[in-house]
Amino acid sequence: MNNKIIDLVGKERWERRPNFPLRAVVTSGMPYGNKEMHFAHAALTLRADTFARFMRDRIGNENVIFVSGTDCFGSTATETYRKLKESGNCAFNNIKQFVEHNHKLQKQTMQDYEISHNFFGASALEPMFSNHKKVSEYFVKTLLDAKMLSKRSSLQFFDPKLKTLLNGRQVIGKCPIEGCPGEKGYADECDMGHQYSPVDLIDPVSALSGEKPELVKVENLYFDLDKCTDEMWTWLSSIEKRGDTAPFMFKEIKEFLKKPEIYVKRELVAKINSLDLPPFEIVDKNGPSVNLVFEKLSDRETACEILTENLVRYRTGKTLVPFRLTGNDSWGVPCPEIDGIKDQTFYVWPESLWAPISETITYLKSVGKPEDEWKKFWCSTDARVFQFIGEDNLSFYGPAQQAIWLHMQGTNPKFPAPDGQLQNTTIVPIKHLLFMNKKASSSGQFKAPMAKEFLNYYTPEQLRMHFLGMNVTNNNVSFLPKPLNPDATPEEVDIVLKEGNLLTNVYNRILRTVFYTMQKEIGGKIPNIEASDEVKKECANAVLNYEKFMFDLKLHQVVNTVDVFVRNINKFWVKNYAEASSKEEKEQLIANTLQYIVIANILLHPMSPNGTEKVAEYLKLDKSKHFSWNHIFDNIYDILKDKNDNQIIFLKEKEDFFKKHPSQLAALEEK
Repeated sequence: MNNKIIDLVGKERWERRPNFPLRAVVTSGMPYGNKEMHFAHAALTLRADTFARFMRDRIGNENVIFVSGTDCFGSTATETYRKLKESGNCAFNNIKQFVEHNHKLQKQTMQDYEISHNFFGASALEPMFSNHKKVSEYFVKTLLDAKMLSKRSSLQFFDPKLKTLLNGRQVIGKCPIEGCPGEKGYADECDMGHQYSPVDLIDPVSALSGEKPELVKVENLYFDLDKCTDEMWTWLSSIEKRGDTAPFMFKEIKEFLKKPEIYVKRELVAKINSLDLPPFEIVDKNGPSVNLVFEKLSDRETACEILTENLVRYRTGKTLVPFRLTGNDSWGVPCPEIDGIKDQTFYVWPESLWAPISETITYLKSVGKPEDEWKKFWCSTDARVFQFIGEDNLSFYGPAQQAIWLHMQGTNPKFPAPDGQLQNTTIVPIKHLLFMNKKASSSGQFKAPMAKEFLNYYTPEQLRMHFLGMNVTNNNVSFLPKPLNPDATPEEVDIVLKEGNLLTNVYNRILRTVFYTMQKEIGGKIPNIEASDEVKKECANAVLNYEKFMFDLKLHQVVNTVDVFVRNINKFWVKNYAEASSKEEKEQLIANTLQYIVIANILLHPMSPNGTEKVAEYLKLDKSKHFSWNHIFDNIYDILKDKNDNQIIFLKEKEDFFKKHPSQLAALEEK
């Protein structure tokens, strides 16, 4: 069959098909354990789920692992739990019960959105916690042997009124990074993911007492990320050449690979020149500020101290800084004693980077695989890891994670990593998903509804199609659900339904039309007739377009490809049905249309699994063949469960394969 298809589409085009890995891990960013599932997090996870489902169809179910979980640890959870206890409305005896409650809510929302994780765990809960603790120890000890860890005395905020050290979210100020649009800065990172030294935070306030905190020295372990600039340029150049990553990712990460900078107001240059600062170069970009560029991070840190002592206001630029691995938050993964540092826990960001490995191990052990099976997915050149994240986290999953992965090889790492070593992952970032044209976030002032609330107005399939159709690969996009828009007029179209209508209206209509015609005119039997070459060629071209867009991770283009293809099925039927007068002509038309439907059903399967599987059941197709790309160009007769049974399941009047939400049906009845 493939030889026929190659002839139809052309050998040159066939040979340009992308090469998929033999095995794949798909991960989606972990939601914090302090709340239910935020709608933007659900939208991100839907994209990961769609890609994971596609990869299962494309390379085999057993070769794909889709993991995520609740990010239980860190100051976000502890601070939320503290406030809840202070409110007097806390129903939990401890923070573990609190995050376990939220984990269960998140897991249920995932299931309600038809998200198909192989494993959705929780970093603080079994069965994942024991594996995660072991993996965390493996990372820190390996990095120690690679001579990439340092013991540093860093500054940490201390509340003098309450006599206590403050964790990251217990200090609120303004981000010191030049040009940062974030609403809040915390102890050493802002709500946009920028990292900085605590001494640079502008106007810090203790969230516990409302007082200005002091800075005291505390010893922690750090990964020497500041030594990895050249390696990260090599990594970034390699993926830039590959061409499957959003341009904004390169721009964002390149900012972190610049030399250390300080921004000061132009009118302060004379005062700066009078100070005994380490060597620097002034770069004047004709703005209100000038850049002081330093060769070494240590020189910039010294300059910051001198500027602070002399009451000179400044902001720092993005650059690679040592990446903190440990802290003194009691709610965390315990870190083994290293170089005299003991009784500490891992800082939440590094342990959340390797958490997907812990999730993979936990899943594989649950299905009876050996202890080191995870390496076939994370350490093999035949495998690839796809990580779907929000753009706020690019500094962590970009330079920090990729450098850690590289130095897990030892003292002389090679790029690209040789087989058997941790492979650099494929980052799939998305821009901000707005709500009603406003940025909605957990930490921002504007709070959007939780993900589960939208299921009161839309089906999972409608939401999946809409979120997938958004071009968040390149742009910030606003989610504008009409039922929650107080300014919407009754006659206004609900744009959230646009992509979903492809299923509930267009595809559903042609399916019903063909089924009813088969039942009425040819006894409800699938005709044993080959589709025409013209139809096969059009189907093959759609498959190849779709496959390339999936490989390039351009999911909005995938949706557009399927939209055009499905609408053309309707046009094809309407055009040819009126001209088919004999039984033979009608059987040929049905055979051609069924060939279109078989392909459409495969392409839609990752987006709308339940509806497409119902179509397969009514056509009595062998699902293991129908949805496998190993059989994507087979004739319909070759993928029947039983070639001796070509009788479709009877479709009742007004039976739908893709249903509208009950609230939408009620609105239609009122009209």
